[in-house]
Amino acid sequence: LSAINGVASVDVQGGDVREFQVQADPALLASYGLTMSDLSTALSASNVLQVVGKLEDRHKLLLAVTNDSLRSVKDIANVLVRTTTSGAVHLGDVAHVVEGAEPNYTIVTADGKKAVLVQVFQQPDGNTVQIVHDVAQALRAYAPKLPHGLEIHNWYDQSQLILASAASVRDAILIGVLLAGLVLLLFLRNLKITVIVLVFVPAVLAATVLILSLTGMSFNIMTLGGMAAAIGLVIDDAIVMIEQIVRRLKDNAHNIHDTIREAVGEFLSPLAGSSLATIIIFFPLAFLTGVTGAFFKALSLTMASALVISFFAAWFVVPLLADYLVTKSDIGIEEGGRIYEKVVRTYEWLYGRMTAAPKMLIVVVSAMLVAGGLAYTQVGSGFMPSMDEGGFILDYIAPPGTSLHGTNRMLDEVEKIIRATPEVQTYSRRTGTQLGGGLTEANTGDFFIRLKPLPRRNIEDVMSDIEHQVEDKVPGLRIETAQLMEDLIGDLTAVPQPIEIKIYGDDISALRAVGPKVADLIAKVQGVTEIYNGVTVAGDGLAIDVDPVRAGIEGLTPDAVAQQMQTYLSGSVATQVQQQDRVIGVRVWVPSRVRASIQDLQNVLIAAPDGHKVALSRIATLHILTGQPEITRDNLKTMVAVTARIEGRDMGSTVRDVKRLLDKSHLISGNMYYELGGLYAQQQIAFRGLMAVIAAAFFLVFLLLLFLYERFDFAVSIILMPLLAMPAVLVGLWLTGIELNISAMMGMTMVVGIVTEVAIFYFSEYESQLALGQDAEDARLIAGKSRFRPIAMTTLAAILALLPLALALGQGSAMQQPLAVAIISGLIVQMPLVLIVMPRLAALFERFHRAA
Repeated sequence: LSAINGVASVDVQGGDVREFQVQADPALLASYGLTMSDLSTALSASNVLQVVGKLEDRHKLLLAVTNDSLRSVKDIANVLVRTTTSGAVHLGDVAHVVEGAEPNYTIVTADGKKAVLVQVFQQPDGNTVQIVHDVAQALRAYAPKLPHGLEIHNWYDQSQLILASAASVRDAILIGVLLAGLVLLLFLRNLKITVIVLVFVPAVLAATVLILSLTGMSFNIMTLGGMAAAIGLVIDDAIVMIEQIVRRLKDNAHNIHDTIREAVGEFLSPLAGSSLATIIIFFPLAFLTGVTGAFFKALSLTMASALVISFFAAWFVVPLLADYLVTKSDIGIEEGGRIYEKVVRTYEWLYGRMTAAPKMLIVVVSAMLVAGGLAYTQVGSGFMPSMDEGGFILDYIAPPGTSLHGTNRMLDEVEKIIRATPEVQTYSRRTGTQLGGGLTEANTGDFFIRLKPLPRRNIEDVMSDIEHQVEDKVPGLRIETAQLMEDLIGDLTAVPQPIEIKIYGDDISALRAVGPKVADLIAKVQGVTEIYNGVTVAGDGLAIDVDPVRAGIEGLTPDAVAQQMQTYLSGSVATQVQQQDRVIGVRVWVPSRVRASIQDLQNVLIAAPDGHKVALSRIATLHILTGQPEITRDNLKTMVAVTARIEGRDMGSTVRDVKRLLDKSHLISGNMYYELGGLYAQQQIAFRGLMAVIAAAFFLVFLLLLFLYERFDFAVSIILMPLLAMPAVLVGLWLTGIELNISAMMGMTMVVGIVTEVAIFYFSEYESQLALGQDAEDARLIAGKSRFRPIAMTTLAAILALLPLALALGQGSAMQQPLAVAIISGLIVQMPLVLIVMPRLAALFERFHRAA
């Protein structure tokens, strides 16, 4: 498997590692006057494969090799340890030589059966789907070589989530494009023109895929989501260009080719400006770091690539297709019939009312701000969007000092609960080690639980159900649950829990006392679960205190005693035996029956340098050490970290309640203070970064507007529109029950460019009307009526294109759902903002401009 292209490493968990064991009999050793060290020395000296030199004989150069290698159990047993007047003493005379396994303090099972887990990790640029296919093919080819009774089962396949997510996003793209095409057909009443847009979108996406390939990126949840989210913006470019061409052809249909060329020429500046307004907002995202940067750089690059390609395609491809497909018979396009005319008249009436009563503008804007402020206080906040990944991790910790087999007995009850859960398809369990491969104490480990494919209960409900059953039926076992992505982020940030209260102080005893009190306090907060008080007690230990004086009388040092005890308890690998392409260790130690209790250790005979033996109890004292709390330091400061998870609530409001309760209780006072860490701290870092990105986006767009129009009042009028769209985004998130997280904030960033893009189209028409000699007030209304249809089409098409993502149809689409809802919320208000509010603000600023 390691040879498969794209595989970084293969980790094997579970099973035994073969070795030869020399199990010495202490009584026989004593009778021959031998020690464990004598056996190790004899083994090492007898197993020799060494180049000793070169010899030139009869014009040939010969390599001289001493080869006395051990090959088998018989060879090891025949190793000469000592010769006496009574004869030779071989290893087999004082020890039992057997084939065994290295000492193992871990247990690995799958579906309740003993198992070996083979975990295949991919390289950063690896193709997950291809690697999974190649691994499956290699395992099928290897299956006939397996010993009888062994089976290979796939217990987790990441490509399934990727393929399901890809299918969901693919369907979202197809549905969105078809719905957008329907909007065009309803507005323009022409199939040929609709086909132009429907051909335009796949062409842009295909070119985007090529860019991704050239930059070394692959299909994943974020790149596919970026393509799906870009659909609405890509359609915008095609719609505004085709509408511009159709409008100009309606005025001059004598020479279609020249008219199209003139229409494209006069529309190039607003098209370039509007495209730049959307593209430049992705520039600040390149400076995002941490988890947020890792997640959204791929999405940003995908969307930026799609928009750049979309601009050039709208500039070149759409006019060429129009020139090729549109004929004079297609030019008599309906404006939408009586319904459309009625909508336009309604717009004129609203615009007239706003013009006649300027104070209404203040009322409308104030109402939007108040609604946004109310939504901000009500909308929940989180870090990453919640997504059903089809599997989750259950970490567990048994009481301190619990043995491996004692922990195993507790976990048998947990496995019964897991097997009885109907949504569970398969599971694996590690004790003494973790899914990531790191070794832990014998009372610690994790389960990976894989659920059946959808439809089934939501993964959060399944996790909660199993958690509550374990708490009720297996007292004393502390557990934590997390989906894979959350667990991975937790590993990257060191703390996977949403809530972490880091309590600092100089008095360790005071910290240990306040930790449990804080844990009891935050348990009163609704939604707080899986609380840990931060005090980790180590397991009991056995102290062997060597008396230097008594040991010195016997000619021993504490170090010499420690080395002999290590060989006695853990054994020592004296040498290695090569068998075919494997190297197998040879361990020297004593049988488990003579080291089964503390009394056995007290009777261990320690060999002095002069050969006499002394019982350990004569030179050392053995006593039990009660487990002591671990000392944790953060930035060299002593700390206790109280952690918890959240169930049924958003992170922001829960942490606010926790903080309010802590500050009110005054539990943490004096020389102690606390900080909030965990995923909440990561959320705050991400939010600060994204707020800086949004501010930078506004600044860059404002600079672009100043460059385009060279008028401060125009730039201010336009930049205020995306600012006023922000309250609508908050209201949209609140009404849909979606948290304000990094995905939603990414959507807010994009709204800045989207609303500005439409505003630029309006102002380009306004300037054209002024150039034709229209009065400023008339020019504003005519510009609104002229741009009403393309703005309506682009808005509806973009909303419908994003609707499948907003509804989170299919697995994996939940990652982009907050982004889609945020953009749709901004799109809903962009028409009234750009066509009604912005012209009145522009008129107001223009009066100030003239006065100045």
